[in-house]
Amino acid sequence: MKRHPLENSLWFDTAAPTPETAPLVGARRADVAVIGAGYTGLSTALHLARAGVETVVIEAEQAGYGGSGRNAGHCAPTFLHHTPEEVIADLGPVFGPRMVRLQADAATLVFGLIRNYAIECEAAQNGIINPAHTPSAMETVEARHDQYAALGKAVELWDAAKTAEMTGSERYFGAWFHPEGGHLNPLGYARGLARAAMGEGATIHTASPVARIVPQGTDWRVETERGSVTASRVVIATNAYSGDFWPKLDTPFFRMTAFNVATAPLGDNRRGMILPGDQNCIDSRADTQYMKLDPAGRLVTGSVVNWSRGKDAARSFAHFDKRLAYLFPELGPVEWRWFWHGHIAMMPNMLPRLYELAPGVAAALGFSGRGVPTGTAMGVELAKWARGTDPGELALPLILLESLATRRILNFAAPTVLGPYYRWQDRRSMRRDGLEAPRI
Repeated sequence: MKRHPLENSLWFDTAAPTPETAPLVGARRADVAVIGAGYTGLSTALHLARAGVETVVIEAEQAGYGGSGRNAGHCAPTFLHHTPEEVIADLGPVFGPRMVRLQADAATLVFGLIRNYAIECEAAQNGIINPAHTPSAMETVEARHDQYAALGKAVELWDAAKTAEMTGSERYFGAWFHPEGGHLNPLGYARGLARAAMGEGATIHTASPVARIVPQGTDWRVETERGSVTASRVVIATNAYSGDFWPKLDTPFFRMTAFNVATAPLGDNRRGMILPGDQNCIDSRADTQYMKLDPAGRLVTGSVVNWSRGKDAARSFAHFDKRLAYLFPELGPVEWRWFWHGHIAMMPNMLPRLYELAPGVAAALGFSGRGVPTGTAMGVELAKWARGTDPGELALPLILLESLATRRILNFAAPTVLGPYYRWQDRRSMRRDGLEAPRI
């Protein structure tokens, strides 16, 4: 199997070309220096440059090299593990409703940017389906539907028959549908954001790993091996791919690794069997089954890594052969062609955070599996901060960097324990409901 910097990714093979950039050489000044050319850093730069703020982005590799170019391409304006009510209970009456609104409107932000800047990234805002894999899971499905309806979203609640029609699988017991969600080529989206930011006047330097950030009077100097940028404000947007240029930057979160697989084009006779309305699907399993089709009819799916799968392509392909046979028994064998993976920064409460690392230095970390919409929206918040918005007016509180005491344990346990535990939990829930509980 071929290898390249993005781990045999379908996106790397099919995305629009990356914009032309150059390494940082020599010393220069800017109003704001942004470290990281993923969704958050590029969204920050785009919104700053559009407001006339001189912005320089410094990226160690290429735009979208990290999690932004390696994810499954889902754009879900929901929380992975929380209802809106739970987010408000966690964050309080001021920031809770703001974070709920930010997330609820994040997909509209993403697809609006795609339209406004003509970003070529296979974007399809046809909605997202969240089906229930057991009858009892319908309680959660109904609760989420009701809470997003209360936010003014035109969500729908589907019975088993409608869910089977729209997913192609009779294994689900109903679903809720959010029409604002969608899917895209995530690397293409990152490259398009980079091109849009440059078009607004931002400068992007790639192949320029940051070595250190040092005070320079009331400013900060961001240094690489061959150059530096001095700026009054610094935004760090490296998330799960954070290096050691700032002390303990990776200590608030633990890393999980998500892997993705993709088939050869299914062909017209089989393409209509799965998600005929071109939605994306994320089901209610703890070990979530997520899937979508790209414009060529390739099925893209994936899950989290553990020692029994996700470490190599053959085991991952075999795992999803079983899952597809369970969900779509009429589909027959598929030809797997791509396998890739990337890191996710997971917060203990599964919600992102904004940090003030020092006066004039801020970071956003921990998107916890919602990088496409949340990372883009957090870039808007960081741009507001960089322009001097009162921190009390942001969507999240600006807090001091803290360390997750169990981070090292969780970094080890996530692939070895959480994956198997989630699948055991799924089988148990199915047996409780009197269902067949295969090991998939």
